Amino acid sequence: MVRKLGIIVVALATLIISCSNKPAARAKKDKHTITIAGSTSVMPFTEKLAEHFMIDHRKFVIDVQGGGSTAGIQACLNNTVDIGMSSRELKEGEKMLNTITICYDGIAIVVHPKNPLKALTMQQVSRIFNGEIKNWDELGWIKRKIDAVTREEGSGTRSSFEELVMKGRGIDDGIMVQDSNGSVKEVVATDPYAIGYISLGLVDERVKAMTIDGVIPSIRSIKTGKYKIVRPFLYVTNGELDEDGKQFVKFVLSKDGQGILKKEGLVGFYD
Repeated sequence: MVRKLGIIVVALATLIISCSNKPAARAKKDKHTITIAGSTSVMPFTEKLAEHFMIDHRKFVIDVQGGGSTAGIQACLNNTVDIGMSSRELKEGEKMLNTITICYDGIAIVVHPKNPLKALTMQQVSRIFNGEIKNWDELGWIKRKIDAVTREEGSGTRSSFEELVMKGRGIDDGIMVQDSNGSVKEVVATDPYAIGYISLGLVDERVKAMTIDGVIPSIRSIKTGKYKIVRPFLYVTNGELDEDGKQFVKFVLSKDGQGILKKEGLVGFYD
């Protein structure tokens, strides 16, 4: 009799657990997951867009990861993500992918706020990162080594910087390398003798953006074409997106989505 009661209790417990798990399993099944990976320049803005989108679309889960533009493009080619993020144009072997321009971003040359210099020429910036100019006194400040910091190989920001600023000059191998815009910003924000380059949308009071060739980097100077260090922010797909992906991209390109990007200091796709 006791044994029979034990079997009944176990059976009831199993039934209860099974029933209680069904809503959770159903809820999980009902979630629409979109995986996005790539550029660390595009990532913080995509995270912000995703936050806003998921408030009104509670059945969606948008997983945003970094890794760099090249990694995001490769993941897209391998079909391991739904959307890749890139802060550079596609190269020849990548052009079978589809691109969606979501906005435009300036690359700001940044120094520590205590650095008294306010302006540089494009040529001076190129010579600093090429290793030809090594000391701040060559630019009119103190006799102190310049602590230049660059991005890693494969970074979309670095690729755009090489194309738009270096123009064929190599970046000095002795320069410090960081693996994200945030890391570059942190180095510059904590070192009075540092110089680096980051997304204009990430510039705040912790770093100072330099005037380049007489032009202050700003949304206005980008729109008018006066500021020249500008690149697109791209979403990349391998073939046509499914309906979930299309819904998110539609939001990004909408008035609301573009408004979020503009508030972050980026230039909207339709501007």
